[in-house]
Amino acid sequence: MRHLKSGRKLNRTAAHRKALRRNLLRALLLQERVQTTDPKAKELRRWADRLVTIGKKNSVHARRLAFSYLGSRALVEKLFDDVAPRFVARAGGYTRVLKIGRRRGDAALMSLVEFTERTDTERESGEDQISNA
Repeated sequence: MRHLKSGRKLNRTAAHRKALRRNLLRALLLQERVQTTDPKAKELRRWADRLVTIGKKNSVHARRLAFSYLGSRALVEKLFDDVAPRFVARAGGYTRVLKIGRRRGDAALMSLVEFTERTDTERESGEDQISNA
């Protein structure tokens, strides 16, 4: 039984889940929003919120932890210099999951994961993308 075991398995091995998580986190940091299936989106929200919390600490240890999740110096710099400072006044809930309907091929529930605090240019371009989806 899986009592008190947190996280979703997503029908993948442990290594595949780790790679999926890293890829989704990287895409979220690069593009500020990611469209994926609903279970993946809910799992991504957990890890993205943890990563932003690490980014708010802004220490050498925090940067090394973030690098272990992301594997890219450029993304670590973006996390610490651009994304995390937006959430200094916020205690949690750095991302939101918006349900956007079902996928045509297999009718899987699709969701959009994005940061709650965004810049004005991201909002303007993001509204166009949602209407096209």
